[in-house]
Amino acid sequence: MSDTEKTIKAPRRVFDRESGVQTAKALFHQRGYDAVGITELTKMLNINPPSLYAAYGSKAGLFERCLDLYVAEGNLPADKILTPGRPLNEAVADLFMTAARLYARSSVQRGCLVAEGMRADDPQARELASRYGEAGIQFIRSYIRQYEPARDRELSDYVVTTLRGFSAAAVTGLSKARLTAVAQLAGQAFSTLLTPKNV
Repeated sequence: MSDTEKTIKAPRRVFDRESGVQTAKALFHQRGYDAVGITELTKMLNINPPSLYAAYGSKAGLFERCLDLYVAEGNLPADKILTPGRPLNEAVADLFMTAARLYARSSVQRGCLVAEGMRADDPQARELASRYGEAGIQFIRSYIRQYEPARDRELSDYVVTTLRGFSAAAVTGLSKARLTAVAQLAGQAFSTLLTPKNV
């Protein structure tokens, strides 16, 4: 058998879809959805455009898989921080500090992939990220409702807006030390908003 025949009969490389999601997630997190094009994605994944569409349906489909993975990995493990019976001020202060540390821990993948995706110019990407964002909002609001049922909306709005501010500040380059200092102040400020029994 000639070398040419061996080449022709060699098995095709199997594309690892899960590994591709990990690679794309890092790229989206580093650059933002809008800044990452199909050409760059296929180059990083070492596949051609038809293979990308076959594997994920579209760029947005790939982004959705990335969001799934990001949330599953518990990048901000709110469910492990906002636990039943914990003082509300303590839990939220811990959530703020954890977010500040996580969002600024990398020099390139900064902020929250979901929060930044919600600010994408692309409407489909924005809608996908908003679904995950809304789930997070409802979880936080439900937790706060156990302690402050009459003020759950305004207090959860405060928490969510603060977390998104941390993400934006991290993306624009605020240092981890400065961001955690802000998180400490935000936790103290939240405590002043609560009724005495929840402080």
